[in-house]
Amino acid sequence: MNGSLHLNLESQRTSLSQLQEEVERFGTAQDWPYPVLFQIQLVLEELACNVIDHGYGEAGHEFQISISSTPNDIIVQVTDGAKPYNPLEDTPEADVESALEDRAVGGMGVHLVREMADELHYSRDNGRNRLRFVKRRSE
Repeated sequence: MNGSLHLNLESQRTSLSQLQEEVERFGTAQDWPYPVLFQIQLVLEELACNVIDHGYGEAGHEFQISISSTPNDIIVQVTDGAKPYNPLEDTPEADVESALEDRAVGGMGVHLVREMADELHYSRDNGRNRLRFVKRRSE
């Protein structure tokens, strides 16, 4: 099925429940396989938390999430007007080898997003961060 979803969210953690509900409703209507729906929800929660906590760091701002569903792909774009930040270049590589207690805090979320993406692109356009995440529908 083809379809799209566009959300304008406040930069506060309470927006996460709205995000999860809307994505679940949309993904179910688009017949996404459950593992793909779960991955999209997980990725979006991570990306939204990064915008809220690290991008803006305070309420009173907005960011946008757009999702397009085609027969083959799910394309997610997160757009915000926070400070410039390219998570693909500016986030240190996650330590996935050391024992948990020996690892530094941070970086695992972006690592998770990278691992789940079939394509991942960042751009900075007109003072806005744009992260584009593509996931193939078939598992």
